[in-house]
Amino acid sequence: MRLLITGGAGFLGARLARELLASPQLAWGGDEPCGLTELWLTDQVPPPADLCEDPRVRVLSGDLLDLLDSGTLSLRGKDAVVHLAAAVSGDCERDLDLGLRSNIDTTRALLQAARAAGHAPLFVYASSVAVFGGEPGQPLPALIRDDTLPVPQGSYGVQKFIGEQLVADYGRRGLVRARTLRLMTVAIRPGRPNGAASGFLSGMVREPLAGLRASVPVPPHTAVALASPGNTIAGLLAALTCSHRDWGPRTALNLPALSTTVGEIAGALGRLAGPAALALLDWVPDARIGAIVSAWPSRFDTARAHALGLSPDASVDELLAQYVRENRSAVQWP
Repeated sequence: MRLLITGGAGFLGARLARELLASPQLAWGGDEPCGLTELWLTDQVPPPADLCEDPRVRVLSGDLLDLLDSGTLSLRGKDAVVHLAAAVSGDCERDLDLGLRSNIDTTRALLQAARAAGHAPLFVYASSVAVFGGEPGQPLPALIRDDTLPVPQGSYGVQKFIGEQLVADYGRRGLVRARTLRLMTVAIRPGRPNGAASGFLSGMVREPLAGLRASVPVPPHTAVALASPGNTIAGLLAALTCSHRDWGPRTALNLPALSTTVGEIAGALGRLAGPAALALLDWVPDARIGAIVSAWPSRFDTARAHALGLSPDASVDELLAQYVRENRSAVQWP
């Protein structure tokens, strides 16, 4: 099995790569189990050293669209693609052209490369909960189901929804075996903040646990939908390994969500690290961030995901505990 991960040096891409490299055999697309023989990782920066040391790993660093347009990256001989590379929500809202290039032009070019390959590779596309939203006359439903119509209210969500439709159409034509997942906000992310509007949801835990101040730009009652890194990777693995029959329709699948509020995240931080950690939170409203995050849904009925054996995280406290277990060197307390 030869597989490509775009965004392979990022947090999710590198974590998925490690999971795949550690798996002796997987039933790719529901076929007979076999091992991973070649793993291609593309990103604008090199992947972590431990991945580069594996003899099965091939690295292509650079802008993904440039790599495709120049012919440096081809999908010939590659059996599957996991397309994680994207410009994130806050950056897309600030820079329309960045989002159009990174999230639409690049996705289309990658699908065209799959088409040119001629063997209909398995194509797993990472979309987002940001495809949902509400507007006057068409409010956001209280509960999002698998067949709820996306009405995105930000550039990132619009671009991701366009990507979903492109992937579905290439799948309908038999050019790829299409699998689209809508990811929830992944928390708690380690490392440095990125340009995502939802980034503060990790920062308000990660920074205080390291003894640093963190800004919270929305009020405590703001409802959000979260998924741990582990559960997000489980969803990507399910998309790579389930059969066509079990996957079901070409339309996107919503991953399970832990429905909570920003105030409940702060409460879990207090239970874990005490009042000194809570005192490091600066509750400073940011209308721009608030408008983006409040437009996203927080409650989901994910029947398709449950049928694949996927379930939401148990609690916010467990999300924080998982982060501490996996990132002990970045935690000052407890």
